[in-house]
Amino acid sequence: MALDIFEKIRANRGPIGQHAKGVHGYFTFPKLEGDLGRKMTFRGKECLIWSINNYLGLANHPEVRKADADAAAKWGMAYPMGARMMTGQTNEHEALEAELSDFVGKEDTILVNFGYQGMLSAIDAIVDRKDVIVYDSESHACIIDGVRLHAGKRFVFQHNDMASFDKQMERATKLAEETGGGILVITEGVFGMAGDQGTLKDIVEFRKSGKYKFRLFVDDAHGFGTMGKTGAGTGEEQGVQGEIDILFGTFAKSMASIGAFISSTEDVIEFMRYNMRSQMFAKSLPMPIVVGARKRLELLRTQPELKNKLWTIANALQKGLKEAGFNLGRTNTMVTPVFLSGTLAEATNLTFDLRENYGIFCSIVVYPVIPKGVIMLRIIPTAVHTLEDVQYTIETFKKLKEGLESGKYQSESLAKVETDKGFKLDNI
Repeated sequence: MALDIFEKIRANRGPIGQHAKGVHGYFTFPKLEGDLGRKMTFRGKECLIWSINNYLGLANHPEVRKADADAAAKWGMAYPMGARMMTGQTNEHEALEAELSDFVGKEDTILVNFGYQGMLSAIDAIVDRKDVIVYDSESHACIIDGVRLHAGKRFVFQHNDMASFDKQMERATKLAEETGGGILVITEGVFGMAGDQGTLKDIVEFRKSGKYKFRLFVDDAHGFGTMGKTGAGTGEEQGVQGEIDILFGTFAKSMASIGAFISSTEDVIEFMRYNMRSQMFAKSLPMPIVVGARKRLELLRTQPELKNKLWTIANALQKGLKEAGFNLGRTNTMVTPVFLSGTLAEATNLTFDLRENYGIFCSIVVYPVIPKGVIMLRIIPTAVHTLEDVQYTIETFKKLKEGLESGKYQSESLAKVETDKGFKLDNI
């Protein structure tokens, strides 16, 4: 008798889903309410927010809000109807693509509706079963899923490890010679969890040496708008922007919107327009999103003080935390992970204390995302935070660390919370 798929789902909720009844609405799927900014409301209380990707503070910038509202009033959310190839093409879409190409220094650009979906479909379009993919072990989930869907062979190198990269490239080269295919190397500009930059310059050096022949695909979702002299990204920061063959960026981070883009040579982008199935068969980005993205890009280019303010906050935060003895791992970007040691119960109680008693909301990351026994509090600084916010957070984290080391957060059961809505945080 065939297995009932629903029974399989009920029996195995997944590594995170198995805890859903105990954490939903608090540790997972929390609701942050009010205007997007440094302070928002969580469960009826005002909290200092360090968990939204509003790097340049554009989410509530008055010019951005006006551009969004004016575009919505003029076109609504329906226009244009249809996919770009059929009835979804407009002058605004083309203008945004041209402006992005100019900003990141590439010949052409294609818009995609979502970053995650865009990365999957880009990988699917670029490589075939004869081609070989070599990718970083800590690549974002969208890259991992895109690579898994690849019909050909793939090799993974240890994170930012050039000896491992060399070894996997040697294997990939031998295989590509047998299949008659090419090699696509995929990595990130900024790794959004740990905050370190991808070793783009070192990878490029392998190609310049003539040892290997490959094309480089960089996901710079977190680096676009935040890294480099002009904000063009991590390639600009490392002096290899021109060596990146395919550059992927998103509007969901520094531009505080939705959507993404891929920039490359004119022939590669034309190929994607006619072969990337997710865009060929999906509705075009709505006009307000496109017009709003143009305004955001304009501000990103013309107001460098936004990026400078972001880095003022990020540098002050990281310097203060390091001086206080906190382990920030290997970050060399604005992303600020704070690593602590503790159990899942301690992580839960600590985070509850942080939110309920100190009014600070940041993301908590535990096993299975990171190893058991490690607690990571992930802080995302923005241009709208203040130095007072930084100082308060550092002092609060000192108290949390003292409490953790003294055993304050040890418990066989997790914090229990009840609200007037009847929500209850039970044991995991």
